Amino acid sequence: MRRQKLNTVCEEAACPNIGECWAKKHATVMILGSVCTRACRFCNIETGRPDLLDPHEPERVGLAIAEMGLHHVVVTSVDRDDLDDGGANHFAQTIQAIRKHAPHTTIEVLTPDFLRKDGAIEIVVRAKPDVFNHNLETVPRLYAEVRPGARYFNSLHLLQTVKDLDPSIFTKSGIMVGLGEDKGEVYQVMDDLRAASVDFMTIGQYLQPTPKHHIVDRFVPPTEFEDYSRMARGKGFLMVSASPLTRSSYHAGDDFIRLREAREKQLALEK
Repeated sequence: MRRQKLNTVCEEAACPNIGECWAKKHATVMILGSVCTRACRFCNIETGRPDLLDPHEPERVGLAIAEMGLHHVVVTSVDRDDLDDGGANHFAQTIQAIRKHAPHTTIEVLTPDFLRKDGAIEIVVRAKPDVFNHNLETVPRLYAEVRPGARYFNSLHLLQTVKDLDPSIFTKSGIMVGLGEDKGEVYQVMDDLRAASVDFMTIGQYLQPTPKHHIVDRFVPPTEFEDYSRMARGKGFLMVSASPLTRSSYHAGDDFIRLREAREKQLALEK
């Protein structure tokens, strides 16, 4: 990562799982620079004037993934509202570079919402990632204070559009709890995601990165995460990961294997 001058969300977002994941050779590459055009109140990534787009970054990502011998990689990015396509072409080029240098590596993208960027979703879908992840982050009621600049139903539309364009791509989304939501609102998010044909949902405890960020409303007990997991499975998700330390990319490679097995089992039952 250092040699190829790459950023990781593991470091930039101060993820609590970094030691465990890196010990297992799991990493989430963050493309499109390290400065975000949004100022979400839960996120530790720097906000400000974004970096210049590096046209050689996709190739460096592909080379780094090959050198590290990763079986599964997650590629995410900062929001780039300053770019006409929101960075969609850069995502597509990165997927293509990984396919070239590490053809056996499965690829998961965790994208921004591409708000008001016509055609951006289609560009990423055409590059055929194995998993297309976009997080809702929280319940609709809390968007104005937690995720300003984003729109809940725009994010749902993105996930539905991916499935409409290419049903073979697994879709995934996640939320944090402990921000002030109630259980009924979490169940409604589950219903909204299933209505958008999302395959995989993650639910994790929000942790306040610094005193300047949104406060932790409460620490959700493990039994409540178990309730969320049971409910989500009952609503038809192929995969659910719900625990205090669950994050979008936590155990992503192992989860992808289970996700693929779950789909194969489902297709066998339908026959």
